[in-house]
Parts: sequence; structure tokens; C-alpha cells
Amino acid sequence: MKKLVVFASGSGSNFQSIIDAIQSGQLNARIVGLMSNKEDAYCLKRASANNIPAAVLKLSDYATELEYEQKLLAQLHEWETDVIILAGYLRKIPSSIIDAFPDRILNIHPSLLPKFGGKGFYGIKVHKAVLDAQEKESGCTIHIVSKEYDDGPILGQSRVPVLNNDTPEQLAERVLIQEHKLYPVIIQQHLESLNN
Repeated sequence: MKKLVVFASGSGSNFQSIIDAIQSGQLNARIVGLMSNKEDAYCLKRASANNIPAAVLKLSDYATELEYEQKLLAQLHEWETDVIILAGYLRKIPSSIIDAFPDRILNIHPSLLPKFGGKGFYGIKVHKAVLDAQEKESGCTIHIVSKEYDDGPILGQSRVPVLNNDTPEQLAERVLIQEHKLYPVIIQQHLESLNN
């Protein structure tokens, strides 16, 4: 059974959807750790409630980027990580981590990539940009993490219509529902592909 480490910076609702999918038997994996960069993030409470070990690592706590990356890598090795799942993690993943886990880091993005992706496109900013561009649909994308923001191979997408009176918050809510459904399915498919 593959060991997952989830990276999250916020409430961790996608983290929770993955926990739920494992508990229901939809996803055949085990979460061995949660990595966050914020000590007050609600995802840490979710980890605690589900007896999942958690670590908070912040670049600002280390003298150099190299020291920070070495600590991150050491923690991932300690947890015997097979696959890293990004679930609303608001820091760029260091190249050294991407090199250590080739094709084994997945991210979910709240738009239909390649539209509305890249540096600065995260959270509510993405949904605002979709509405400003008068798009007819949006959705979410799951992709393999590469060294450029939101640029790796796409593994799956789910579409959501944009409604006439949508606010960014309303659109975000509908996209999030699809994220929670799609992410566990794509993770399972990717784990199966790694086994082949």
C-alpha cells in the first residue's frame, strides 16, 4: 500500500476528502504525514483528529534555503513517502524535492489548466480571473508537479459551468465540490499506474 504525504497550508478540505476516500475504501493508500508551512492552519487539526503525524516547516525558520530543503527531504524520508499530494499548499515545491520524487507529486488547481495557471494564480484570485475573462465554464485540474507553476502533465479535469450572477466565492464553492470528488479518483488511478 502506497504511503502518501499531504502538503497543505489552509483548511485542508481536500486533505479531508482524501482521508474520507481512504476510510470508505475508495482509495487504497495510507496517509503517513501532513506537511504544512503554517502553524495555525486548520489542516493540522484534521491531521490530529485522524491520528496523522504532522510537521510544520517554514523557510523563515532556517538560515538557508538548502537547510530548509534538507530538513524537508529528511522528514519525507522518515515518513517513507511514496507519493506527495499537494492540497492547497501555497509554497513552490523546491526543485530538489521534485528531483527526489519524479512523477510522484500531484497538485490540484482550481481552474481548467492551462487557463488561469502560473505564478500568482491561486485561491480566490483564480475564480476572479475566470469571471473577469467572462468564461462560460471553469473547473479543476489535477496534474503532476514540474519545476514550473501549474505546468506538469494533466491527469484529470472536472468542468463546472459559470453562472450569470456568479461571485468568485460562489464559483469557488462549486469548483471545490468537484475537487473533492475528482482528487481521490485521480490519486487512485495514478497509484495504480505507478504499480505497473
